[in-house]
Amino acid sequence: MAITGLESVNSAGNGFAAAESNEMDKDAFLELLVTQLQYQDPLNPMDSTAFTSQLAQFSSLEQLNNVNENLEYSQLYQSSINNSQAVSFIGKDIRAIGDTISVNNGIPDSLFFKLTEQADNVVVNIYDSNDNFVKSLEAGSLDSGEQTMAWDGTDSHGNAVADGEYQFEIMAYDGSGERVDAATYTEGRVKGVTFKDSRAELLVGDRSIALSNIIKVMD
Repeated sequence: MAITGLESVNSAGNGFAAAESNEMDKDAFLELLVTQLQYQDPLNPMDSTAFTSQLAQFSSLEQLNNVNENLEYSQLYQSSINNSQAVSFIGKDIRAIGDTISVNNGIPDSLFFKLTEQADNVVVNIYDSNDNFVKSLEAGSLDSGEQTMAWDGTDSHGNAVADGEYQFEIMAYDGSGERVDAATYTEGRVKGVTFKDSRAELLVGDRSIALSNIIKVMD
């Protein structure tokens, strides 16, 4: 009786582990194909159409494997370029998407944000690194576009806060009480570069900022 399918090779007594798996590389595929030819009945050889179909499958598998290898090389190349570019940011001031600010020697960073439209009432809430409420800043009415606010580095009781990292959120509303969308930004000078999972991130204060989040670089 002829063996007409790769899955039937096991019945010839060779029990390949690769045949039991749902995934197969090109070497395992070729090994099964050769074994199939070895155990076929010489008086009833494999149908030429089936053999041609299996060769086509092998060719497709090999092409997919080559595509995957090329994609891996491209990713490694792009990663090396990004890592090299990241080093060039050291010593420069950047603005990036984020909601974190630093307080150093009692002096906090400025707060940067952007309103999508004019707002009649804007409040900035500040929290510490443990998400504890620190203070609210009343900004009143602000136009649409980029905005900058200063914080004096004190809490709601007027006490100076400790140095460290803080977060802020924007609560903005129009004249009808509808919420106005706001994007928050973080700024600072890049003091170094760290690499996590082959991805470069910029060190700004105690913050790690991804290159994809940078929107402005200043000398």
